[in-house]
Order: sequence, then C-alpha cells, then structure tokens
Amino acid sequence: MSLPSSICVYCASSADVAQSYKDAAVELGRAAAERGIEIVYGGGRVGLMGLLADAALAADGRVTGIIPSHIADMEVAHQTLTELIVVKTMHERKKMMFDRSEAFVILPGGAGTLDEMLEMLTWKQLGLHSKPIILANIDGYWDRLLAVLRHAVDEGFIRPQHAGLLREVADIPAVLTALADGRGVDAAGSFT
Repeated sequence: MSLPSSICVYCASSADVAQSYKDAAVELGRAAAERGIEIVYGGGRVGLMGLLADAALAADGRVTGIIPSHIADMEVAHQTLTELIVVKTMHERKKMMFDRSEAFVILPGGAGTLDEMLEMLTWKQLGLHSKPIILANIDGYWDRLLAVLRHAVDEGFIRPQHAGLLREVADIPAVLTALADGRGVDAAGSFT
C-alpha cells in the first residue's frame, strides 16, 4: 500500500528528556518530509514538538500546527510552519487534528500525549474511525503503559479483539513500515 498523505503526531512539549526521544522526533520529521507526508501536530515550537516540526521544515516538508489560543498566548506557538491554525479550545484542536490526518503516530510524551492517544484509541474502539494508530515505543518508553493495557484485557475491561487497535513499533523505520502497510494493526505488535 501507499503511504498516507498526512499523519497526526502526538508528542511532548518538554525538552528535558532523553536524547533518544529527541532523535526520534527529528528522524520522524525528516523521514515524513522526504516521503511527502504532511505532519499535523499541536503547533508548539518547544520540546519534541518543535524538533519534529523543524526537522520536517528543514527537509522541505509540509507542517500544519493546530494550537489553542490559550497556549499560543504563552508564546509557544511555532511561527514558521507551513500553516498555523489557532483555535479556541482543546476539543476543537483534537477534532481538527483528527480530520486533517490519515493516521496517528505517538512518540514519547506526557499527560497531553496520553490524552490524545487514548481518545483516538477509544474512538477507534467505538468504530468512529479506522485510521492506523502507531505507538513508537522508543527505548521501551511505553512499556509500562502497554503493561497496563494488557492488564485491562486480562481483567476484562478491554475486549481481546480491541487489543490490536494500537500498533506498537520500536523505532522510526518501523513506524514508516507500519504506515506503508496501511493496516496500523498487527497482532504481533499489539498490546496483547
């Protein structure tokens, strides 16, 4: 299958993180741009978000940032994107990011990244979309989250058939492979 034309990337606004996470953001931004994949993300200029955007822009890629006004007002909006869209609420941001993307890639991040990823996973579980959701488990960052999700399956809170809705991969080349195969779901790579 062909690559998606756009991906939504969820990742940290923090820069005080391991170099391997920073490297992954740069690698994904560059690789997406080189393949003509538009990056849709939260619009920040800081942390992994800024590194992702800067790498894609440096490789002549298209980057769309969607940021709520209350965050943009804190002067963290990236001002040199292909397109910067300022919205009123976080809900508007998430919906617009969803609408403008054909797949989701989750890099290491904190509460905001978790919120966005889990919402897309829930929407997929409810049948509201069938877009691939790819969890980039860089250096095992997401191992504990995956253990919680497996525990939820074991305890009956997540149905076994829904365990494959999230595809875990170990690095950025594997993200690109997952995007290319178009499935975004792999029983061997799920959290079961």
